[in-house]
Amino acid sequence: MSAGAPLAGLTVEAARRALATQFKAGGIDSPELDARLLIGAALALDHTGLAVQAARPVTADEADIIASFAQRRLAHEPVARILGHKEFWGLDLRLSDATLVPRPDTETIVAAALEMIRADSAEAKPLRIADIGTGSGAILLALLSELPAATGIGTDISESALATARLNAQRLGLTDRTSFIQCSYAAALTGPFDLIVSNPPYIPSAEIAGLDRDVRDYDPRLALDGGADGLDAYRAITPQAASLLAPQSVLVFEVGQGQSADVSALMRQAGLTLSHPPRADLGGIHRAVMGRKAAI
Repeated sequence: MSAGAPLAGLTVEAARRALATQFKAGGIDSPELDARLLIGAALALDHTGLAVQAARPVTADEADIIASFAQRRLAHEPVARILGHKEFWGLDLRLSDATLVPRPDTETIVAAALEMIRADSAEAKPLRIADIGTGSGAILLALLSELPAATGIGTDISESALATARLNAQRLGLTDRTSFIQCSYAAALTGPFDLIVSNPPYIPSAEIAGLDRDVRDYDPRLALDGGADGLDAYRAITPQAASLLAPQSVLVFEVGQGQSADVSALMRQAGLTLSHPPRADLGGIHRAVMGRKAAI
């Protein structure tokens, strides 16, 4: 779709169907959903609005916007990047070129951390949380939205990513409970923390070229590349986190497929106890590994 003219004059519903057909032919995995989201964004209509206005014609200006969105999606740019935001844990998060698109799998980390905190009856306590490699701030902000007495620090090596995280904290009304620091992993942090979470880069370097185009071509490589075996970040973060945790406090990692045993071993080497098995995501992949620091 190189120009918007072919859609101008079609009804909203006909334009949506035409876009979905083109996405399907272009090998897009979720053509119907993507067409609805992009048409809705171009026309500033939600799902209900699209239904209400299904029979009205698309204007030439609207058709041009739709065509621009379509061209980007057919190049496998993720819908979230085209729209500039993504929902995570019920929160609307802004994105940038320096941040990953938050994925449903990562909500497993939030759920696992909350499970550990609630098991300790600590959800109402003034917990101090660190999110190492915070990116858009997704994990930290999701946790703070559930823990009203908690405060949190997010670190990232990318100042552009931290600017996005600060914006998200501001938009969600969490600025007074967050701070963000530019550093490598936990290098600039001072403990103790009651909870440390991290979704570090964990894709083996040689596997990045084979990732889906949506990820390979649009997610920042810095947030993907975990070194030769995908474990470089865990080797760096685990001992740092173990020294920063308060006694009986918890470290929760997101891990890639097949990495839970290796990351569990790194936690044990750092003196952490794994009292809970890895938590699986909706696809059955062990996604969250949890370690607890021993009591003094």
